[in-house]
Amino acid sequence: MMILRNAEEKDLPTILEIMNEAILNTTAIYDYKSRNKEYVEAWFAKKQVDNFPVIVCEMDGKAVGYGSFGTFRAWEAYKFSVEHSIYVHKDYRGKGIGKKLLQALINAAREGGYHTMIAGIDASNQKSCDFHAQFGFKEAGRIIDAGYKFDKWLDLVFMQLILT
Repeated sequence: MMILRNAEEKDLPTILEIMNEAILNTTAIYDYKSRNKEYVEAWFAKKQVDNFPVIVCEMDGKAVGYGSFGTFRAWEAYKFSVEHSIYVHKDYRGKGIGKKLLQALINAAREGGYHTMIAGIDASNQKSCDFHAQFGFKEAGRIIDAGYKFDKWLDLVFMQLILT
């Protein structure tokens, strides 16, 4: 059974595991090194202070995926735009978890009075682009050679959903 709920401190080790798997094995996160306990604790605390959601999907008593959104850009005029991310444990992908998490984030963003949600997606990840398109996200821009990972240049696609 799939349960969506707000993340708790007890979920942080699993969130960190999922985050680090994405860093080390995919281009979903443009970073090189594993993050540590202190990083994920500070990340979670900042989300709480800023009143941004961190939602987990729980199956069999364990968090198997998480999603969140936060500030798109730091200047005042961007206050109605948020950038989101969703990550699912490698052993649980393809089970509809991402869909549940994204819908929950869209709902939270609407309830929070935000105007637009933005996804930054590695251009080679067509599955993620198609996934977002199912929810009405449209490509809003593309930055060529925005990142460098696994000995190659990476293009970054921005997809956007207008919420209001």
